[in-house]
Amino acid sequence: MFERPEGGERAILVHLDFPAEADREQLQEFQELTVSAGVEPVAIVRGSRSAPHPRYFAGTGKAEEIRDQVKARRAELVLFNHALSPVQERNLEALFQCRVLDRTGLILDIFA
Repeated sequence: MFERPEGGERAILVHLDFPAEADREQLQEFQELTVSAGVEPVAIVRGSRSAPHPRYFAGTGKAEEIRDQVKARRAELVLFNHALSPVQERNLEALFQCRVLDRTGLILDIFA
């Protein structure tokens, strides 16, 4: 759906806190992973939810905030520090009009 450049992409990082998470992914580690992938983080969007939103994972309002950041910062990629379902990834790509990767996709991208 979107071209996959070799590196240097401008990215928005998304990190949400869920109270029920036992094994929280650390934001610092996530930032280091993005740099390892050759990605330039241009903004970090943080938030908290009681549970993932079925359509956008982050909720409608937060998804719109991320979309606005993508446009304002001319980002080519949005990285979620969480696991997304294929449906959520597709919905987010349609909303943001750019590539979306979750934490697992980012790690696979590093080793590809």
